[in-house]
Amino acid sequence: MQLSITLIIIIITSLVSIGGFTNQKIIDDLIFYPPAVTKQNQWYRFFTCGLIHADWGHLFFNMLSLYFFGTGVENAFQELFGIYGKWVYLAMYVTALLISLLPTFSKNRDNYYYRSLGASGAVSAVIFAGVLLNPLAELYVYFIPMLGFIFAPLYLIISALLDRRGKGNINHSAHIWGSIYGLVFVIAACKFINYPIVQSSLLQIKTYMQVKGWI
Repeated sequence: MQLSITLIIIIITSLVSIGGFTNQKIIDDLIFYPPAVTKQNQWYRFFTCGLIHADWGHLFFNMLSLYFFGTGVENAFQELFGIYGKWVYLAMYVTALLISLLPTFSKNRDNYYYRSLGASGAVSAVIFAGVLLNPLAELYVYFIPMLGFIFAPLYLIISALLDRRGKGNINHSAHIWGSIYGLVFVIAACKFINYPIVQSSLLQIKTYMQVKGWI
């Protein structure tokens, strides 16, 4: 029986996050705090912040999304990349934690009031990787069914608008850049095996729209 990278990530993240709910030191030591990176070279915070969450709702939503999308993406990667599939998947998730926070770091590198936590950037990368691999996958947004290729642009537009307004305590920038990175990663990885993922995805969308009589 093969180990599921998705389940391992969920278990480790859940255990550390739950520990952080009752131990502030865990939060302080792992949270993404730009000045700690700038002044103390604590680059590990780009990754460890993905192991902690603000509350049960934050943790549940991220891990549920990771479970539903991550399982499919992990399986698809195994089909595409063979024995290296799980490691390619893990590489995407871990590097997405870093990449999704780079714009945030650039903007807040000396902001002593800024902190960020959660795996949302990496989870967004997994979701968008899943949408690219299967653009006809059905998602539920506030219990409203929506196809992946329709959801993706709407998600980016809404996230960009919310990020511009700068309201709330959600790092919409990490969502945006994590999503984009998920697409770029899959396209780049598929280039190595000469698999036309973009053409495949567009063909699925075109066929669906023809069947529906939209084009």
